[in-house]
Amino acid sequence: MSWLLILALATIVFFNRYVFLEPNVPLKIPNLVNRALKYSAPCLMTAICGPIILMEHGAIREFPNNPYFLGALISIVISFYIKNIVSAVLLSLAAFYTINYFI
Repeated sequence: MSWLLILALATIVFFNRYVFLEPNVPLKIPNLVNRALKYSAPCLMTAICGPIILMEHGAIREFPNNPYFLGALISIVISFYIKNIVSAVLLSLAAFYTINYFI
């Protein structure tokens, strides 16, 4: 994937979320659409992270020795108990790199 494509997609996502969710923009959308847009970030992250966690070079990774899957599970547990986003991300990264080093 080229950097131009990544930047173009980021611009489109930012523009759509800014226009529809920024309270200062005079555009008003129905409440149902507004609630649906709030789910776009988790859906987008799932679509991006799913193939990274489960696949490698077009083949499904082995689950007993999959550091990405174990790191994702530990990240979920950490984020459930620690509500501070920065701390949860740093602990999750530390856990992933520790698992990746030993597997």
